[in-house]
Amino acid sequence: MQNIDVSSPAPLIAILAGEDSGDQLGADLIVALRQRYPQARFVGIGGARMQAQGFESWYDIHELSLFGFSEVISHLPRLLRLRKALVARLLQAKPTVVVGIDAPDFNLGVEQRLKQAGLLTVHYVSPSVWAWREKRAEKIGRSASRVLCLFPMEPAIYAKHGIDARFVGHPLADRFALVSDRVGARDVLQLPQQAPVLAVLPGSRLSELARLGQTFIDAAAQVAAAIPGLRIVIPAANPQVHARLKALLAKSPHDETAPLLLDGHAHEAMLASDVVLLASGTATLEAMLAKRPMVVGYRVAPLSYRIARAMKMLKTDIYSLPNILARASGLDDDRLVPELMQDDCTATNLASASLALFRDSERRSHIVNAFEQLHQTLRGGMEGHAGDRAAAAIAELIDEAPAHG
Repeated sequence: MQNIDVSSPAPLIAILAGEDSGDQLGADLIVALRQRYPQARFVGIGGARMQAQGFESWYDIHELSLFGFSEVISHLPRLLRLRKALVARLLQAKPTVVVGIDAPDFNLGVEQRLKQAGLLTVHYVSPSVWAWREKRAEKIGRSASRVLCLFPMEPAIYAKHGIDARFVGHPLADRFALVSDRVGARDVLQLPQQAPVLAVLPGSRLSELARLGQTFIDAAAQVAAAIPGLRIVIPAANPQVHARLKALLAKSPHDETAPLLLDGHAHEAMLASDVVLLASGTATLEAMLAKRPMVVGYRVAPLSYRIARAMKMLKTDIYSLPNILARASGLDDDRLVPELMQDDCTATNLASASLALFRDSERRSHIVNAFEQLHQTLRGGMEGHAGDRAAAAIAELIDEAPAHG
């Protein structure tokens, strides 16, 4: 394995981010790394937030914004061409370190090729080894010199396979106060303080809305029919999602107050709500950090679901991050969040579960208390922000590199 020259005062740091969440992580990481390496140059794949920090993006971040088996398969030739070109460019550039952020189906293959060629590689955001095949940890170890984990239960899994993994904390835990401000959020959104409020988040991708949008809107309408004066807020992740949600709402008559469709403001919508109805994913973690009881529903593409079931790939009977964290943290109640997946994800089932939360104040209080405990767990009692800790773990690896060449 070749030595890596880190003596230059201006290291070249490659970052490969997929999705908006990766772009935010990458931007935070660039800020923190630049404090350690003021003259560093940052290149790779990133979005607007990373580019605002001086990042040079070689490819459009949306090239990697895919999920599910069928979606990836349909774009596989293009992704393989992109990966081949990217690997060649990185091998020629010889960056000091390559940091792949999430997007494991794409990034782990790139990282493995680069690690085999002698480059330092870091994978930031561990794939869900606790939910899917744990043996994946070994493959990840072949790709990454170090894995940076957002959840506290993950490093122990990697340790069983002899892989260097560090818990750096979850960046979202830094962005939410331990005690949420419902009054302030309602003021921002101009919602009445005493009205019951339901936040609805059916997904941040058009493909998710195609499968879930109408179901969630119909569920919200059923809740509104049962709760007088209910206010519904629906934050849209981007202009395309906003347009699609607006079209769906136009087909769904509302007898009383029409849902409030927002441009962004997902955090405020959650904080302002009494109950959140949302699609499974990172948004469930945000709702947990907002300390809001929630109902989670999800459907993947039928082909993706059949493949996962046939291959017995899913190793957990719970799906939402709050429930997974509750179980990993040893809480007595690891069913804090009702989960309605695939065929169970119907408007009637979602509405029924949401109404049950609205009508049970004692249950809501129990959930809020548990979410406060889990928020503390995600901070890990550590100083600084997640981006700072991730940068420190990367800098440590860089500084150790000559000794391991």
